[in-house]
Order: sequence, then C-alpha cells, then structure tokens
Amino acid sequence: MCENKALEVEIKIGEEDASNISATSINCREAYIVAVDIGTTTLRSHVYDIEAKVIGSSTKQIELLYPKAGWVEMDEDLFYRQFVDVVCDSLKDAFVKASQVTALGISMQRNTFITWDRETGKPFHHFIAWRDTRSDDYCSTWNKCIKVRLLRAMSTFLYTVTRNDRFLASSVFYFKNQTVPMRLLWMHDHIPELRARMLQGQVMFGTLETWLVWKLTGGERHVVDVSSASGTLLYDPFMMKWSTIVMSLIGLPSDILPEVRDTAGHFGTTQPEVFGAPIRIMAMAGDQQAGMFGECCFGVGDVKCTMGTGTFIDINTGGKPHASVAGLYPLVGWKIKDELVYLAEGSSSDTGTAISWAQSIGLFNSVEEISKLITSVENTDGVFFVPSFSGLQAPINDFKACTGFLGIKASTTRAHLARAVIESLAFRVQQLFETVLEEATFPVGYMRIDGGVSNSDFLVQLSSDLIGRRIDRAKNHEVSSLGIAFLAGLAAGIWTKDDLTQLRKSDKVFEPNSANVWEEYRKTFTNWEKAVKRCLNWYPHTE
Repeated sequence: MCENKALEVEIKIGEEDASNISATSINCREAYIVAVDIGTTTLRSHVYDIEAKVIGSSTKQIELLYPKAGWVEMDEDLFYRQFVDVVCDSLKDAFVKASQVTALGISMQRNTFITWDRETGKPFHHFIAWRDTRSDDYCSTWNKCIKVRLLRAMSTFLYTVTRNDRFLASSVFYFKNQTVPMRLLWMHDHIPELRARMLQGQVMFGTLETWLVWKLTGGERHVVDVSSASGTLLYDPFMMKWSTIVMSLIGLPSDILPEVRDTAGHFGTTQPEVFGAPIRIMAMAGDQQAGMFGECCFGVGDVKCTMGTGTFIDINTGGKPHASVAGLYPLVGWKIKDELVYLAEGSSSDTGTAISWAQSIGLFNSVEEISKLITSVENTDGVFFVPSFSGLQAPINDFKACTGFLGIKASTTRAHLARAVIESLAFRVQQLFETVLEEATFPVGYMRIDGGVSNSDFLVQLSSDLIGRRIDRAKNHEVSSLGIAFLAGLAAGIWTKDDLTQLRKSDKVFEPNSANVWEEYRKTFTNWEKAVKRCLNWYPHTE
C-alpha cells in the first residue's frame, strides 16, 4: 500500500460521468496523472505533471509462463501485485502521495484475457496471452468449416447488393490466434468447471484492464473500453456493440462480456486500501490506440508507426470504420463523448523478436550500437532476411511462413547479416505503408514514429526513403504511456485537446533523401520479395 495523506486536491466529479469536470475544479499546480502501460514483457508506470513531464517512474518485467510449447500465460495474482507495486514505486519516485493523484490511466497489450467466477471471484485459468498459439488447430479447422465459409459467401453477396462496408469486412472474415474467440473457445472446451459455470450464467470474461478494474474497485465494476473491445473480434466496430454473430457462431453466451465504455471517462475508483487513498480510473485504451492519441494523430489521414515488440502502422480513418481486403484491421481509436474516431491497422509481429534473436546470436549488442556495424558495408552482399517468427501479416497474410536468411555465401560477414535484418524491418514498413496508401480514400499525411526499435537512425531514415515521406520521431518513445496520460488528463479536465498538440514533442525529423534512393533499392526490395516467397507456406497446415 502506498503511503496515505490527507486529500489535498478536491475533485468534484459524478460517480458515473467524469467528463463534465472542468479545469477550474482542480488546483492544476497539484494535478498529477499516473499512466500505466502494460506491454508484452514490461510493466511501466509514469507520473506526469501538468506540463506532461515525467516526474517519477517505475518498471517491472512481466513474468510469462510457458507450461507447454506454444502456450503463453501470466499469473494473475503476481501480475496484480506487480501492478500495485509499480504504481506505488512511481509515486514514491515522484514524491507524490496517492491522495494527490488526479487520475489514473491504463494502456495495455490487447487480447490477453482471463475468465473468473462471478460469485467467488476465482479465476478458471491464468491470463492467456495474445501470443499464445494453443488454438492454432482451432483456427485452421474453423476457418475451413461450413459456417465460416457460408458467412463469407453471404457477406460477399450482401456487399455486392448493398455496398455496405460491414459486409465487405466480413467477406474476408478469418479467425486468428492473436484475437480472442478461438483461445476463449479452447478454454471453454478444455476446462469442465468453466463450461459448467458458463451454463449457469456465472462466468465473467475480461481482458487485462477489465480484470484490473474489477480487482481495484473491489469487484464493483465489470467494464472495458471500446478501443480494447474492438480488437478482440468479439466486438463489431461497424455496429458499435458486442458481435452477436461471432458469439453465436462459436456458441458462447454474451452474458460473460463486460460493459463497454468510452475511452476517456470514469471507469471506477480504486479501493482506499490499495494505494492508501482512492484514485479515479479515468481512461483505458489499447496500446496502439493510446499511441495514436499520444502522437496527436487527430486528423483523418494521420499515420503512426510504432516499432517495438511488433511494427504497427495505424491510420486515422475518421468517423467511419475501414473495411479492408488486404489485412488491415478496423479498430475504434477512441470514443470521447460524441467524438468517435476509427483506425485501420496493419502489423508485423516480429520486429522486436528479430532484434532480440539477432542480439542473442551475437550479430550486434543493441539497436543504438548497430549503426556503425551496418554502415561499415555498402549493402548486404545479396543476403536477405525474412522476419517471420510468427508468420507474416498484412499484406501477405501467411501464418505458416518461416524465418530465414537467403543468399548467404562465403563472402558473407556479420555486418551483412545484421544489415539484412534491419533492412527487412524497413521493407515490412514499406509493405504496410503501401497497403495503407492503396486502400485509403483520402490524403495520407506524413508518418509519426515511436517505440524502442525506432532509436535506430539508419532504420528510420531508410524507412523514410522507401515510403517517400517525412517521418517525425517522438521525443518520448513511450508514446502509449503519454497517450493514456493525455486521455486521463482530458477526462479530468486538466487539458484541452488543443493543449495536447503543444505537449507532444519531436526528437528528430527524417526527410526522404531523394527519389533516387527508392530507385536504388527497388531491385533489392524486389529480390527480398522473392526471398519472402521462398519462405511462404513452410510449415504444414493442420488438416
């Protein structure tokens, strides 16, 4: 428990609606925002002041469990203790009391979930992480089954007749491991107690933040933010409600699902004993949506690229969800009162994995140190790397692809291999951005970039050259944390949206050198695409 102190900041706020609060009801000099960002492997808490400066921080490594090959879990009790500890430690680092905190915001890895008993609060299993692949066979079987084929066929017909984008999106409907339905169905099929209690209407489902809020509020709130819900595949972003089609398709009851709320607003108040004083939870969002907000991508056509565990390119599509046939995912970016913003997202899952693997075999020591090594050679000497530890996502969409080096010869050096790895990450950025350009029906702006891997000037400059656009690298690389702080502060009346664009700072702007760079790389890129084709459909499909 964090050290308690008499309440110094009075916040006059309704229990159900925090959005009406004004900045005049807060002594802004004493206003502090705690932003917790839950990544795949790292849990970070930052304390922000009124100028959006970090005045205290704490970080903990998330302990992942691997009980069987392909299974990835998190111990829920340990995770909860780590969450509380990391918040308390960041407050101590900032010399701020829990009673001085104006608002708490939570951004999180998406699609990691848990189920628990409505009456006892006992979980039926650990958190099932988004990278867990135990339902791979389920995905393969269901994607070929008559129900899903009929759904795609009917949707294709209805789109032809109505030209409704909702039917275009469902015409290319596929279950994937990264989304929730098949992993949830696997748990249902393999845990008898879960199955029995679900029939009795006594099961609660939640992603990371849903379970956290339930715990922090003493079991008072079973809620989720709309941006997180929209990424689960259980939610229909076109209809803005839980998908009765998907739930009926997999045969699970909708009463397990939490209440969906706006991204910024009052989600509940922590129990006083948790941190030593009650703290209002004022914002929750998926990590990439929080990142978009932190980058101030508020206009239609604004683009963000995050290069961390994976590469995620998100584009603001305005007030209309995007239906893609190339693999871009329609998401709710955020909903704040009457403002509803949609995103289209393309991703490459193995950016961080490729870097970590290359480091583990001794190709280089860090992203920051790699520049000298890879610029010691003019090119890769015909070596190509395909980053496909988790398959290849949009626009290739082959989850049976393998990772590989191609073109290695006697003259190949460590520098050539390292450069091939980094170039492959830029090539994936090029592919994803081209997909965005091809599908966008509106002007696309310059790119904002963040994430730990974007520390490589070589990688960002090459990406700028390949896409032919200016790339603005954020000064604060932890933009998801900044974004959720912005959302919480906005909900609490500390800032206005106009304030936020002044608070977001640039580290460096990369301009494309010239059109000649792309011309020089065109043949290299074409040969890399040939290497990718050699790696496709490598692993056998489950029949």
